Amino acid sequence: MSSHPQLLDVPGLHDTAEVTRRDTARFIAPTLASAAWLGGAAITQWWPDLDDWPYTRELLILKLALAAFCALIVLGGWRQRASTQTDDSRTNRWLAAAPWLLALALGISGWEIVTAKLEWLPRPFFAPPQALIAVYFDDFPRLWTSVVHSLGLLVYGYALGALTGFSVGVSIGWSRAVGYWLHPVLRFIGPLPATAWLPLAFFFFPSSFSASVFLIALASAFPVAVLTWSGVASVNSAYYDVARTLGARPSFLILKVAIPAALPSVFVGLFMGLGASFSVLFVAEMMGVKAGLGWYLQWAQGWAAYSNMYAALLVMALMCSGLISLLFLFRDRLLAWQKGLLKW
Repeated sequence: MSSHPQLLDVPGLHDTAEVTRRDTARFIAPTLASAAWLGGAAITQWWPDLDDWPYTRELLILKLALAAFCALIVLGGWRQRASTQTDDSRTNRWLAAAPWLLALALGISGWEIVTAKLEWLPRPFFAPPQALIAVYFDDFPRLWTSVVHSLGLLVYGYALGALTGFSVGVSIGWSRAVGYWLHPVLRFIGPLPATAWLPLAFFFFPSSFSASVFLIALASAFPVAVLTWSGVASVNSAYYDVARTLGARPSFLILKVAIPAALPSVFVGLFMGLGASFSVLFVAEMMGVKAGLGWYLQWAQGWAAYSNMYAALLVMALMCSGLISLLFLFRDRLLAWQKGLLKW
């Protein structure tokens, strides 16, 4: 008989300890992120730049604000943990995003060190982060005008292309006669990149704006048409038989049976068309339009204002990501039964 006392195996004790360890580990990343932002602020404040860069003070304030924000995430998480009756999903999302906040702090500090502090990267091709802040402050009117112009051009072209592609896709998927004539044209023109039509578009259309709208519409119409056609053609024929038995007319079959059943495929085409329209938008603006983010990029490159170019690229990324997120939000509301099946 052993003289050592045996530990009791309490059911759930090890599971509870494991959950507690995982719960505590969630606060490591935001704590490190807060410390990293504070460290980056110390670098900005006490490590002198090799050149006198403007808006360094604003960069310092931004880092301190982000450090305080990360500390608030930690505080909110601990308060949620202490209260067993609340489960703040917003706090949980920020806790999950804390590793990215940490990586962002390290990345910006490293970027500042190799540019403003040590100048290891050649100028003017590489600018420090405070140079981007200077662009957003000093050149905001021109940059904002470019964003508004690009959004207007994109909305015109994408809406026209989506409506055209949707109509063509429904027509081909529903009518064999229409499909006989339109399907070969779609297969012939659709795979060509929209930018290949650039010389003809600027020749036949009266203005660079209308030519750009046509190119964007052409780029977005093809994937919408193909996916809509595929969705309508794949609708179960039993749905039509049941509707006809109940006395449904062809218009009812199209509007109430075919189109709703094809909507998941339609939205896939809308996502693909939106991505294609972005690339055509910026190319068209670089070639002939006198305003917009594409024009702004070309202007910045011509004047070797690379900080302006990087600032515009960041705005482009946010704009594209935001519009796709809005389209996903609309899809999840319209197709609530398929929420979460398509990720972004």
